[in-house]
Amino acid sequence: MKIINISRTLTIEELLTHLAQNLNRLFKEQRGTDINLTIKQVDEAVEISQPDMYEGFLFSIVINGHELWITRSEHYVDDVNSLTIESILNELFEDLSGDHGAKISLEG
Repeated sequence: MKIINISRTLTIEELLTHLAQNLNRLFKEQRGTDINLTIKQVDEAVEISQPDMYEGFLFSIVINGHELWITRSEHYVDDVNSLTIESILNELFEDLSGDHGAKISLEG
C-alpha cells in the first residue's frame, strides 16, 4: 500500500471526477494506445481497472482524511500499463492537492 498525504479534505466524488476527466486522456497520450480504463466507485473506494485485459482492479484508492490509501494489484506490479497509470496518478494527486503538494507518507 502507498499512502499519499494531500494536505486537504477531498471527497470521493472529487477524486472520481478528476480521475474520470483526466486519466484516460493522459494514459492514451503517454502510451499511444486505445486502451480505455474503467474508473468507478466501489463501496468507499475508487477503482481503476481494464476488464478486457486484467482480472480485478489495477488500483484501488480510499480517502482517509487528508490521506489517499492506494492499493496496487500485486498481480500487475511490473506491467507497463500499471506503471504508466501509477505515474499519471501521482501527477493527478498533485493537481488535487493544489498549492499544498502531495507527499508520500508510506510506500510498501
